[in-house]
Amino acid sequence: MYKLLSHNDLDGVSCGILAKLAFGSGVSVRYNSISGLNQEVERFLENGDPSTFLFITDLSVNEENEQKLNDFYQTGGKVQLLDHHKTALHLNNYGWGHVVVEEKEDRLASATSLFYEYLLTHEHLIPSAAAAEFVELVRQYDTWEWEKYDNQNAKRLNALFFLLSIDEFEEKMMNRLKTSGHFFFDEFEEKILDMEENKTERYIRRKRRELVQAPIENQFAGIVFAESYHSELGNELSKDCSHLDYIAIVNVGSKRIGFRTIHDSVDVSRTAGFFGGGGHAKAAGCSLTADAFRQFVTETFDLEPLKEDAKRNRYNMKNNSFGALYENRQEELFLLYPLHEQEWKIEHNYINLPETFTSFQEGETFLKRQYAAWLVRDEVFVRYLMDYVRKVKD
Repeated sequence: MYKLLSHNDLDGVSCGILAKLAFGSGVSVRYNSISGLNQEVERFLENGDPSTFLFITDLSVNEENEQKLNDFYQTGGKVQLLDHHKTALHLNNYGWGHVVVEEKEDRLASATSLFYEYLLTHEHLIPSAAAAEFVELVRQYDTWEWEKYDNQNAKRLNALFFLLSIDEFEEKMMNRLKTSGHFFFDEFEEKILDMEENKTERYIRRKRRELVQAPIENQFAGIVFAESYHSELGNELSKDCSHLDYIAIVNVGSKRIGFRTIHDSVDVSRTAGFFGGGGHAKAAGCSLTADAFRQFVTETFDLEPLKEDAKRNRYNMKNNSFGALYENRQEELFLLYPLHEQEWKIEHNYINLPETFTSFQEGETFLKRQYAAWLVRDEVFVRYLMDYVRKVKD
């Protein structure tokens, strides 16, 4: 008999699908939140059948259960933990722990890909093209490599996961993997996924207008309250506001915060760790503790949302040799312009600021962080230049 305890997201549930394909009715599967896993482990160790093989995937245990699991293992218990989060690497010190963040160069691991490899290696599962394709879609989505390869099917698989109940998703995926030579979406799924994409885009546009920024723990965070589409929202807001170190998505209903970043120099698992959470370098989360609530909610609640940069300009463009004009809510104007290729200055209401920047990006980041400024429309830029010429003549 087997028992699988896994996460309740796409990666975790996909481990459950593989387990049911491999073991059929011989496996019991339970999906857990991050906080709920330890209760399940304690229940198993206290009341479970000692002959049952315990799998834990996509989640790691706390220190107390770490020691209890090791005692269980040392006395002949069967347990295998498979995870891919940096915060769980210390579990490799145990014979029952297998934590891999990167499978090979430029290929990050997911729990599903690690579990699939385990099942194949131990001959619990016969390899198939459909299963391999499904596993790769899950891996690419969970590690955000889908964006690197522009693999929209990985993104759509996650969208389908959230559109269906877990039971419906499991049933659909298992039937498809059992009966099909390759993985695909059927005609009905394609239609509802197209509708969902439009809905997601509208939701992200609305939430962009609610985004605020604040310095938190020596980093600049973008903070938004949202209950849906956390990964897509965090990714799009990070790209649109690249001057921010990360996006914090606060879900008051579930009492959690998700962190997302696009920057290789930022590790949001460390940020989540400040508040007792964890995760990946570019995607992590934590509970909405009292300290987190104070910093991300109470202290930012009265802040004005960030205004968006003008989108359809022909003249006032970023990295422009003539300079790019910005404005803030105090109606102050800032011209970011180059002295030469590696030296940029900011003119504040026609007076130069003392700072010098080595690139346009560095100067814009300073502007947006210190003054919450945005790129203005062409007509404001042209009027500014006309006023400038008039002042010179006078």
